[in-house]
Amino acid sequence: MSVPVGPPLFFVDHVGAPVLSSPDHHHAARVLRVRDGDAITVSDGAGAWRSCRFGPELVVDSDVCSEPAVTQPITVCFALTKSTKPEFVVQKLTEVGVDRIVPFTAERSVVRWDGDKTAARLQRWQVVAREASMQSRRVWLPEVAPVATFSQVAHGSAVLADTGGRAVRAGDRLVLIGPEGGWSDDERASVPDRVCFSPGVLRAETAAVVAGALLTALRGGFIRE
Repeated sequence: MSVPVGPPLFFVDHVGAPVLSSPDHHHAARVLRVRDGDAITVSDGAGAWRSCRFGPELVVDSDVCSEPAVTQPITVCFALTKSTKPEFVVQKLTEVGVDRIVPFTAERSVVRWDGDKTAARLQRWQVVAREASMQSRRVWLPEVAPVATFSQVAHGSAVLADTGGRAVRAGDRLVLIGPEGGWSDDERASVPDRVCFSPGVLRAETAAVVAGALLTALRGGFIRE
């Protein structure tokens, strides 16, 4: 899902004829100090990437390479939290390699937004995921889904993060992280399979990041059960 460490990565609409957006071109030149002729990598966010040379117009420097999609995608669903904590969660889940990120409202969620605010936050989270993907050199952008309800995410093979749960297993692919106020009795009853990440009580945003890191590390063989 990532290209080798090296030149900075940018996303473009078409890898076959790559053109950097004005903000990305400015960021490369002014923030990253990329000079004309320096190597960069471009990707379409759907697995395709190639090397280019930076300048007013990009100069293609390699054939298009393709990274296949993962066959066992990992989804982390997290209950909405206050302030900018959801941005932090999206950023870190993207960096560790989670494939699908789903914010949702739980019974004890404090955060409740109207439609306009929800749409604006979703757009912001998608920008955060894009920036985090460039930083971590992911050539597959994660899906950041619209805000869902608990019933929409509590299905199939979902596991609930809760104290007293079992250890995470390599086959876990969909984990639900509750709000600051914890799960309700009805929510616990809806998802009987529970996992635990720590002997202590983690903050909601910490639990989400730990879940993503553990699941992607198990899938990648970096740690073993």
